[in-house]
Amino acid sequence: MQKISLLAAAPLLVIAPTAAPVSAMPPPLPEVEGKDAATLRAEMESGRIYEGLTALVYLDRIGRIDDYGPKLDAVIATMSQTDLSAEGKRLYDERMAGKARGPLHGIPILLKDNIEAAGPLPTTAGSLALKDNVTNRDAPLVARLRDAGAIILGKTNLSEWANIRSDNSTSGWSAIGGLTKNPYALDRNTCGSSSGSAAAVAASLAPLAIGTETDGSITCPAGVNGVVGFKPTVGLVSRTHIVPISHSQDTAGPITLMVRDAAAVMSVIAGSDPTDPATAEADARKTDYVAALSPDALKGKRIGVMRDRVGDRADIVALFDTALKQMESLGATLVEIADSRKGNEGLGAAEFEILLTELKADMATYLGGLPNANAPRSLADVIAFNKANPDELKWFDQGIFELAESKGGLDSPAYLAAREKAVRLAGPEGIDRLLKTYGVDLLIGVTNGPAWVSDLVKGDSYKSPGTSQLPAVAGYPHLTVPMGAVEGLPIGLSFIGAKWSDAHILAAGYAYEQASRKRVAPSYRASVIAD
Repeated sequence: MQKISLLAAAPLLVIAPTAAPVSAMPPPLPEVEGKDAATLRAEMESGRIYEGLTALVYLDRIGRIDDYGPKLDAVIATMSQTDLSAEGKRLYDERMAGKARGPLHGIPILLKDNIEAAGPLPTTAGSLALKDNVTNRDAPLVARLRDAGAIILGKTNLSEWANIRSDNSTSGWSAIGGLTKNPYALDRNTCGSSSGSAAAVAASLAPLAIGTETDGSITCPAGVNGVVGFKPTVGLVSRTHIVPISHSQDTAGPITLMVRDAAAVMSVIAGSDPTDPATAEADARKTDYVAALSPDALKGKRIGVMRDRVGDRADIVALFDTALKQMESLGATLVEIADSRKGNEGLGAAEFEILLTELKADMATYLGGLPNANAPRSLADVIAFNKANPDELKWFDQGIFELAESKGGLDSPAYLAAREKAVRLAGPEGIDRLLKTYGVDLLIGVTNGPAWVSDLVKGDSYKSPGTSQLPAVAGYPHLTVPMGAVEGLPIGLSFIGAKWSDAHILAAGYAYEQASRKRVAPSYRASVIAD
């Protein structure tokens, strides 16, 4: 496990079709800043860059941008130069033999560090309690990525334990990785919990990353960091060998520069897993998400505008209204919704009861199955570890952990009542009601406000707008696409749909993205406030 800066491009001489003469000065490394996976794939096919070199260029960029320079601390660990070069050469040889595996062939990808991957990298969830958690097994979604030819580049930082330890936490901080910085303004937060995945893609430390979400943990980081984030329908992607919070709401999903890349990743990672019962329908429901994309996808669509979730900031309202006009120009009919929160009373309390109860139960199942004999085996073990290790609790407490430990099991009346209520309020009486009542095909809203100043002492100061709760609790798809920026800080536009409508939501977001092109590159300013 290492994070290093390359000083030469020697691997190019190893895998190029004909080796160039070695000179005193190595050739410059190719530029990858701002390049999406589709662009990289085209460059590989044209011979302008090669699989092994591609991974090494990103390794070099991690060294320059993440470890030094702006020092984002978005990446926790990377595979070694030797391993990446060997994997790249193997994939290069396959492509030259006419055996390219698809759109992800040779494309580097980062994994949030609560997702297991075979090899030397531990899966830590950002906690010192799991710093030696080398399981040497691939999560099924990782196995699917490898089979598709993706190169596992390393692991990203995250809000420790996916931001479920304390209600006074600072998003993007973990004891293992420190505080992830926002590449648009280094003093600003990256939101949680897939903070490192989103910041890494925004800074072109990899063209692709995988995040996980329980409620907002893909969409908020993606929105705040000016990239695309997709939370699929719960049950479309396996959760096996991923550090859990809630089997009712957890899912993994892609974070990318462009919607097409998110669709390409979903086409690979979606599918049934016999060890995750929630995915029983996935094989029947999945499709070719790239083939479903169209710049005309919004033509004839009726879109529910969740006006009551936009907030009252004039600059955000202006961005949103511009996006609405863009969608109208693409042939969509807009339907204003002023009461999207109607009937949601009690949803937050019910969701919290679910998360607490399932955290205790699901964590025991995950930890109990770890191959490391010295690993903690329960939430109680983790609580005890944190009390014995001051570095874990130096910035915020573990109040949510302790509250979860006090809960009963999955058969407790309080849990069962909360589960029934939350699913009903978010699904049939929430998203489904809005779609039916207003006769619309999908819902849109504002993903996030501008990133707030990170403060490890006071914790997060996140403010509305936000649209994550309904699709998170219902388990329905939620896509965020860059909508512009205020004060130079990115704002995302949310697309939300019914269960299993993933292809339609990706297509809608793609049509808007292609017409609007609102993403801007990060500037790595020290602060939004001028020096």
